[in-house]
Amino acid sequence: MFAILKTGGKQYRVAVGDKIDVERLPNALGDQVLLNDVLMIEKDDQVLVGKPTVAGATVVARVINEGKGDKVVHFDYRNKHRRRKTLGHRQMFTRLEIVEIRN
Repeated sequence: MFAILKTGGKQYRVAVGDKIDVERLPNALGDQVLLNDVLMIEKDDQVLVGKPTVAGATVVARVINEGKGDKVVHFDYRNKHRRRKTLGHRQMFTRLEIVEIRN
């Protein structure tokens, strides 16, 4: 059994026991999170596709960690103008463990 859900503008394929990194959520460590934007569920070779989401379906996850992602470096260079600028960014994330998929 697996589900495809949407959070933080991205889509994830998850099953029970999976750990995923999503955009930062305002929940504390150990909290349970209900993710309601379930786009598709596959259970026992039956596929439920939502329009746009599956009605009544939720994914229950538990917050296990928070942190910063890898640094992304952006180098801006303008030819013949002596302009060079280096910028870096580290995106905050929340690591979730999938506990249950409800239909």
